[in-house]
Amino acid sequence: MSKPLTKQELHNLAMNHVGKDLEKRGFEFIAINSKLKKHPQFVCIDKKNKYFFVIVRAVLLPENPNNYDVVWMESFKKHARDNNAQVLYAGVGLANAKNEKLPVYLNEEYLIEYNGIQILETNLN
Repeated sequence: MSKPLTKQELHNLAMNHVGKDLEKRGFEFIAINSKLKKHPQFVCIDKKNKYFFVIVRAVLLPENPNNYDVVWMESFKKHARDNNAQVLYAGVGLANAKNEKLPVYLNEEYLIEYNGIQILETNLN
């Protein structure tokens, strides 16, 4: 019998996709935190040694993975400013490949909606 992925396992799956994307883009990982609701998930630097805090959010489709809590994000942006870092957001939508109404199962095909990394401005208006 198939085992549905837990919220933590879905989050880890999303982090794996985002981590591979960050590597392709040339980021170097300073810290990785895969625990749910612990932010940021990745602390990275680019080739110019600029720091980036990366937020990864996994959702079940049809929920839009590109949406995030704007109020919470403002407080996180302040944290990034205080640490001289840029904020990157990566929303990942996941669904069962056979039926979107079913959970995503361990070792079975799944659909992914990932539109890449969004740069969030941290400057004060």
